[in-house]
Amino acid sequence: MNVLGLDCATSACSVAWWRDGRILAHRFAGMSRGQAEALMPMALTVGAEAMPEHRQPFDELDLIAVTVGPGAFTGLRIGLAAARGLSLATGVALAGVTTLEAVAAGVPAGERGQCLVVALETKRSDVYWQAFEPGLAPLTEAGADLPDAIAAALAERRSDVVLVGDAANRIGLAASPEAGYRLGPGPGVPDAAHVAACAAERWLKSGTSLAADPIYLRAPDVTLKVSRRTP
Repeated sequence: MNVLGLDCATSACSVAWWRDGRILAHRFAGMSRGQAEALMPMALTVGAEAMPEHRQPFDELDLIAVTVGPGAFTGLRIGLAAARGLSLATGVALAGVTTLEAVAAGVPAGERGQCLVVALETKRSDVYWQAFEPGLAPLTEAGADLPDAIAAALAERRSDVVLVGDAANRIGLAASPEAGYRLGPGPGVPDAAHVAACAAERWLKSGTSLAADPIYLRAPDVTLKVSRRTP
């Protein structure tokens, strides 16, 4: 099974080609802007490296996976537009993967504790977050809350809580010292390699996929001002 993973939903841009449990080609670059110019050239390079014997490597795909959020509004739209365009051009099925589950999947199985909490920056006072079991089944819904509120919610959970993601330290600082939370290894932001692997695992297990529809969780930071003209 060949799966192309795409991500530019947070502060990075990445593309990966997954085949039968292995990453054949991969590109990753940290960037807060410029994803629109970087994503498709990355995808073309990854396709050529993964399938050098094929002039049209994307025709060999079985699935295209893309992050659907939560994340940056512009980045989400760029990634989804690219994935939908490839899907329409090739007829290949499209699958969504949340940014939170992609980061969780990048944590080694033995380092997930009893409660793995992924926390991602919103660039505001709140944090995107979700808690997972060691096997990555969700313990909570994805949310956008203040670090204090997240720490309070986790206090009602269980011991051996592991925090990961680029906002993990904010939750750790908000928690009481007695909580004993620890920062875990793993990616700070989503990586297309884990996006592809997540989508492939779900597809192979159940023959289903998460819809490739954006998950925003909160309103955009920028709104349009409506001017009123006096007669």
